Amino acid sequence: TLLTPQPRLRTGFFSILSTDTVPADVPIQACTNSKGVAKYGTPIGLNEEYTVDLVVVGSTAVCPKTGARVGKGEGFAELEWGILSLQGNLDASKTIVATTVHDEQVVDDMPPGQLTKHDVPVDVIVTPTRIIRVSDRVPKPSGVFWDLLSPQKLAQIRVLRQLKSEIEERDGKDLPSGPDE
Repeated sequence: TLLTPQPRLRTGFFSILSTDTVPADVPIQACTNSKGVAKYGTPIGLNEEYTVDLVVVGSTAVCPKTGARVGKGEGFAELEWGILSLQGNLDASKTIVATTVHDEQVVDDMPPGQLTKHDVPVDVIVTPTRIIRVSDRVPKPSGVFWDLLSPQKLAQIRVLRQLKSEIEERDGKDLPSGPDE
């Protein structure tokens, strides 16, 4: 079973692709892009129960010493991680995070102090020539850092607005919000 996020979380949360739901005559390649996921995947809601054992994230650069990574800079992998951990679908201390990069994207000079509190480091780096297990990984975050989310970003992502509303209603108080973009 594969859990895949909706692009930029704009149309929903995640979709599930499973051998139980994808027709046997459909080649796996037909499910490897957003059109295939839309056609063969099953959308799942914010409050559904399931467990995530492995997360694969994109990286433009990654440090083999600490697992620190740089993504595309939009923070969607961190938002997905935060929501999944907040909802109890993954355990931030146990869920394995992997990335695939070219050998040139593995860099030794990425200080862990440059990471923000929401950045998700990796446990495993896979390149065309090697598999690197990060031995001294920086800690992984857990939950959504509402104080970092701008009102503009929140306005773009329906699932975040839904989650924030549910938490505020349950707790009877407003959550913080981040600065304007």
